[in-house]
Amino acid sequence: MSLATLLAPERIALLADPIDRDDVLDAAARLLSAASSAQASGIAEALRERERECCTAIGCGVAIPHARGAAFVQPRGAFLRLGHAVDFGNGDKPVDLVFALSVPEDAPELHLQALSELADHFSDAQFREALRSARDRPALCEVLLGESDSSTTTAKTAR
Repeated sequence: MSLATLLAPERIALLADPIDRDDVLDAAARLLSAASSAQASGIAEALRERERECCTAIGCGVAIPHARGAAFVQPRGAFLRLGHAVDFGNGDKPVDLVFALSVPEDAPELHLQALSELADHFSDAQFREALRSARDRPALCEVLLGESDSSTTTAKTAR
């Protein structure tokens, strides 16, 4: 499953001033929900519940918060590069790269496959460095999707 299968340019954001992990999860849920506030609330709660079970930070400043639910019939991802790293509660390096994932409730195998492939992507130090050095949102789209995004939407839309 490619990143382009999970992502769309409108679900890639720079979050300039995250307050804490919950703030990041809320922003990720808004991106995943495509602006439906009721859906965003449910996704945010599912992501928080998963974090309560076990921290989704995987090391090297990366977290992959994820949840299964009825919000979508296909897996959906959102990527956030944080303006400064936040503690995800794992006792490791704070997180500045976040890939949030929502998978249909009835697709546990697909969920595990997507997580495995995301972990493979983010274990690549050159990929992480390319994300961290991308100068703006179009450059992030280029790294993640292999295409530039000419929209002028800024990170504040994730808030």
